[in-house]
This record gives sequence, C-alpha cells and structure tokens, in this order.
Amino acid sequence: MDPTAPAADAVAPAASDTVAPAASDTAVFDPARPWRRARSVALRPEPFGALVYHFGNRKLSFLKSKTLVAVVETLADHPSAEATLVACGVPEVQRPAYVTALADLARSQMIEVRA
Repeated sequence: MDPTAPAADAVAPAASDTVAPAASDTAVFDPARPWRRARSVALRPEPFGALVYHFGNRKLSFLKSKTLVAVVETLADHPSAEATLVACGVPEVQRPAYVTALADLARSQMIEVRA
C-alpha cells in the first residue's frame, strides 16, 4: 500500500460528527469543476498530514496523507479537482480514493466550488 494514498479514514470527522452521510451526499462533489479550500478553513500541518478546521461550522477533520494536503492546498491553482490530482502526481489507480476524500471535504464545507 502506498503511504501517500489516503486511507479510508483520510478525512476523519471530529468526534461530534456521528451522523453517517446519505449516499447522495457525495454526488454533490463534481471533480470536473473548479474547487478551492473554503475561505473560513485553516490547515495546520502535522507529521501525519494536517488538521483542517472550519471556523464557521466548527468542524475539525484530519487529512492523513501529505499528498491529500497538497491537493487541498493547490485546488485553487488548477481548473478542476481532476487537474489538481494530476498536477499533484496522484496515480490514476488511486484517484477514486482521493475523489472520495474530496467529496467528504466538500460535504463538510471544507472545500467549495470556485466561481
């Protein structure tokens, strides 16, 4: 297993987030659209990846992959989330896991569509 690939818990919700998402929640994320880190979100680098905190809704998440941190940090530099994954060197076979992690971040309002 590649240590840079996001694990199933790459985006771990804070302890207060106990409600499981509906299956349709991840359908909101479209990797072909332009995304960015939400303006009210801060990333704090950690040895395992980063802590992500949303000052508006007070959600805390953990990014357990340094590659995923790089993807989130550079989303605004690319025309789409797909292009960001390519630019960050995410192997094609690992991209579905990264898309799932980004969908979780979108559902948590940690990333947002860029106009």
